This record gives sequence, C-alpha cells and structure tokens, in this order.
Amino acid sequence: MKINPMKIALTIAGSDPSGGAGFQVDLRTFKAMGVYGLSVPSVLTAQNTRGVNSVHELPEDFFTAQLDTLLDDVRPDALKTGMVYTAQNMKIIAEKIKEHSLDNLVVDPIIISSTGVPLIKEEALKAMKDYLLPAAKVITPNINEASALTGMDIQDKSDMKDAAMRLKDYGVQSVIITGGHMKGKAMDLLFDGAEFMSLENKKLEGKYHGTGCVFSAAIAACLALDYGIIEAFIKAKEFTFDAIKSAGSVGSGMKILNI
Repeated sequence: MKINPMKIALTIAGSDPSGGAGFQVDLRTFKAMGVYGLSVPSVLTAQNTRGVNSVHELPEDFFTAQLDTLLDDVRPDALKTGMVYTAQNMKIIAEKIKEHSLDNLVVDPIIISSTGVPLIKEEALKAMKDYLLPAAKVITPNINEASALTGMDIQDKSDMKDAAMRLKDYGVQSVIITGGHMKGKAMDLLFDGAEFMSLENKKLEGKYHGTGCVFSAAIAACLALDYGIIEAFIKAKEFTFDAIKSAGSVGSGMKILNI
C-alpha cells in the first residue's frame, strides 16, 4: 500500500528485538495501512519469540527529550501507547498530549506478557487510569488486561459489556475489549458510550506474538486516516485476523503475524 505522507501516526511503546511486538511491529502496521510512522521507545526489553527475559528502563529525561524533540517538529494525526512501564512516563505522555493538543490517542494497556512476565510497574497501573485513560480516544485491552484494570473476572460477553462500561467511567471515549483469550470464537466488543458492537472470527489454533500491538496500531492508523471509531474497529479486526491467518515462525516460540 502506498503511504500517504500527509497522514502520520506515532507509537510510544517498548522495543521488541524479535520484531513481533512493540514499536517495531507498530511501524510495520502503520506502513501496511498506508500511514507514515513515528516511534518513541519508552522501554527496552530482552525478549524473543519464547518470552521476555528482562526489562530496561530509559531515563525519564531522555524519554522526555525524545518526545519534545519529535513533537516540536512533527505533529502526528494519531498516536498509540503500548508498553510504557513506569508511572512517571505515563504522566509525561499525558502532559505532552495536552501541551501539543494531540488528538486520537489509542491506549493499548500492556500489563503482563503472554508468558506471565509483568510489563508494568505496580504503581503504574493507577497512573494509567489517572493520566492515560482520560486522554484516550479508545482503549484496547484484552480480557486479562480489562480484568486487571477493573478488578472483574471476565468470562463471557455480558462480563465484557460490564467491564467496558466500567472502563468508560475512567474518561476514555470508547472501549474495545478483545476476546482472543476466551474459549470458542474470537469476539471483540466495542462500546462507544452509547451502544455496543461485537465482531467475531473463528478462533485459530496456535500461539501468536503481538496481536494486541498490531490491532491497536491498526486502530491508530485508521484514526489518522480520518475513519470513525466503528469503521476503524472493523478494518483493524479484519487486518489483524488476516495477519494471524498467514502468521509464520521465525524462532522456536510464538508465531509472528505476517504484515
């Protein structure tokens, strides 16, 4: 797809050396969606397709310098956060969004890896609720992340609806809970504050790396392209499902989405 140089999306996320998640896959997703991609690493990780080995924090002054230097020169049409890790960096992001009057924030609330490694500091969960969610156009938690944010045990569609309404109360404009971790079909649920909309796909066998990153990056790209939230939801769901269907193995662990 040809990139539209007039439409720009920014990812603020962790680095994944395998390229299957983090800002690396966000940038590939932006390009595939026809949007020019910017990136600001928020944290470094040592990981591969089998899991996360360790996490390295970036100094707050350097993280701030990245954002200031970039945003003084380029204004993104949309932005997304992935793994932010610290409370202070979440606060910094919220401050920069306000300072530069940025729109179309997508929050992918990365809390724990698929192999059980914490990807956020304990005190940062409250900061996410206090700073990032009120600034967000849409939040895209999976079932486990929505449970961590709400304290709910989410088992079915009814629980997803209740969790979405609770997340909406944090100030986010729209909520999308992805249901790939549930048994049966892969159902995602959108709540825009007034109505619910669900999309279902056949659940594919296997373990896949970076599906949440790809989905949220696709949402951000669609917002940068001026799609409404419902159309962005539909397009991102289709894009992610197609990438999962053609996923392949580059290592001995989880499959990497084909983008």
